[in-house]
Amino acid sequence: MKHRIINIKFILTLGSCFLSLFANAQQLESLINEALENNPEIQKFELQYKRAFEKVNEVNTIPNTEFGVGYFVSEPETRTGAQRFKVSAKQMLPWFGTITSRENYVSSLADTKYEDIVIAKRKLMASVSQSYYNLYANKAKQKVFIENINLLETYETLALTSVEVGKASAVDVLRLQMRQNELQQLKEVLQQQFLAEQTKLNNHLNRANDVTVTVVDDLSIPSEDFEINTKNLALHPELSKYDKLYQSIEQSELLNQKERSPMIGFGLDYINVAQRPNMDFSDNGKDIVMPMVSVSIPIFNKKYESQTKQNVLQQQEIESQKKERLNSLETLLDKAINERISAKISHTTQTKNLKQAKDAEDILIKNYETGTIDFNDVLDIQELQLKFQINQIESVKTYYVQTTIINYLTN
Repeated sequence: MKHRIINIKFILTLGSCFLSLFANAQQLESLINEALENNPEIQKFELQYKRAFEKVNEVNTIPNTEFGVGYFVSEPETRTGAQRFKVSAKQMLPWFGTITSRENYVSSLADTKYEDIVIAKRKLMASVSQSYYNLYANKAKQKVFIENINLLETYETLALTSVEVGKASAVDVLRLQMRQNELQQLKEVLQQQFLAEQTKLNNHLNRANDVTVTVVDDLSIPSEDFEINTKNLALHPELSKYDKLYQSIEQSELLNQKERSPMIGFGLDYINVAQRPNMDFSDNGKDIVMPMVSVSIPIFNKKYESQTKQNVLQQQEIESQKKERLNSLETLLDKAINERISAKISHTTQTKNLKQAKDAEDILIKNYETGTIDFNDVLDIQELQLKFQINQIESVKTYYVQTTIINYLTN
């Protein structure tokens, strides 16, 4: 059990491996710990493991003791008297080591259920983290939309002033207002999406859907990434589970070999004998007690030979499944690494573009001070600036979501 305790501690601390990348990591870590404690899916797997482990007690038994009672309808006469009824008891015992083999087999099945717990906890941690980053991105986008709406209101004021002096038309004002309405609509849609994602996260924590989730106000991509140990992928619980399944088949074959061995039985028959009337001798009416030993031999053992072949085929199947899953995990890891690199590149580009868009905005403002401003250019620059801001937020979210996947696979 010691290695299982260590694994639990490892799972509980897994989330903190990358949370130190930003100041408010404690909030996400506390959400992960709450999810691990309260999530019903985790509880389901833990109960399945306990039930599987309890089966060890179920198989630690011997066959039922057989009792029999017979009454002689026509009493057979013997020298010592007539036989009236018969009572018998019989107990079959499995071959030496059979019960131990059963216990080992059931324990190996329980070990595979334990791997389900480890996998489920890892997946839950990844899901909670990804929902958290989705909420962060949503909140950050809402903030950007509000800033742009306020900016457009400022431009609208400038446009109204320009209309009064004949340097702009009412159409410019209407276009600015329509753009504000469009951004307001997008912000309200984001608010609804935030509530939906918040419900999803609360469900992971098994709490009320309307509980408010607080996320960080700002996330930044670190200048240097942590080192990724791809060799750890081979130790992933999703692959370890196949090793445990393989071992359970080995135990199944050992049990199969034990069960094809003979069973030994011990019994006792008691026959009640009536006394013979009008006769006097030493054994008159003496009851019969007969100890018995029996052996159950599986002469027709095709069943066990077939089970051996099935076990060999199943082990080959498990090996193929493990290789297939390893290939899938390697593909997933490589994709996550590359997408995280792409997110970092995109973030750098969007930062440069955003700076240039703000420089263009400053030029337009200065042009207004000199008496010339093209509000079509204003809308174009505003739209570009919004696009760069949204892309920048998406880059940050993608970076951390892919980091979550990398940690799921390599820690």
